[in-house]
Amino acid sequence: MEIKKAAMIGLGAIGSVYGKLLHQAYGDDFAVIAGGARARRLKKNGMKVNGQPFFPSVAEPGAEFAADLILVCVKNYQLDQAIEDIRGFVGPGTVLLPLLNGVTAKTRLKRAYPENEVLNGLSIYIDAVRTESGVVNTKDGVIQFGEDDNAVLSPEVALVRDYLNGAGIKTEVCPDMIRAVWKKWMMNVGVNQVSAITRSPYGKIASVPSTLRLFHEAMMEVVALAKASGIDLSEADAREFEAMMGNFSPEGKTSMLQDVEAKRQTEVDYFAGTVVELGKELKVPTPVNHVLFLLLQSIQSLY
Repeated sequence: MEIKKAAMIGLGAIGSVYGKLLHQAYGDDFAVIAGGARARRLKKNGMKVNGQPFFPSVAEPGAEFAADLILVCVKNYQLDQAIEDIRGFVGPGTVLLPLLNGVTAKTRLKRAYPENEVLNGLSIYIDAVRTESGVVNTKDGVIQFGEDDNAVLSPEVALVRDYLNGAGIKTEVCPDMIRAVWKKWMMNVGVNQVSAITRSPYGKIASVPSTLRLFHEAMMEVVALAKASGIDLSEADAREFEAMMGNFSPEGKTSMLQDVEAKRQTEVDYFAGTVVELGKELKVPTPVNHVLFLLLQSIQSLY
């Protein structure tokens, strides 16, 4: 197998940053999957990253584009539709790489495409903000991805790594990707939800003691779930993320805060919602995330 053609679905902040790099590196051998009005807008206006437009090839439903790799960069609540939208581009050897937040995307994709290779994936350390005029990006971040266990590198993982690196995208194949996915989810459960409720950019999360405490306590409920599930997460991992807040632009905003400010649907069902659901299954108390869930549901309802 080799990756001759690749596609992406989802041109939000993360998708736009990586989509631009892939377009610049691979031209028409890389396409963005979109249909209807979205496809027309993309063909007409392109997508801007840091004020610079790019015009990727657009693969509409029914187009002849056999993808060896598809990067899935939609929101969790858009995944069911995306699963159908990519169906015509998935062949027997297509590798699927989800870059969604949370811990359920791989399972959902594998259920829909049981015969395909579905990797774990996430983007971390990226600092990109979606605005009305495009995406403003200060850090490209790193794509962490791989099989559940990468003690021995699979051929598919090696090919995807080389393909992404060829576009200038930094990658890391973590030995234990289950831990990596849960660790990122833990951060999202803390920083995304707290920032959205308090309307705090990164700088204020790091500098306001009560906000930082809420961030910590929300993450510690994920640590408790991880321990009950046999996954290697600890309070030290939570502290690492708290210290990391100082590395981001003080005015930078989480994706959930951006969604709330733009009055868009959030991913709370896949953050606090999943925490509460797993807590019930595992008999682990999750009172902080229960309150965060209710608050964010209320905020969405009051748009």
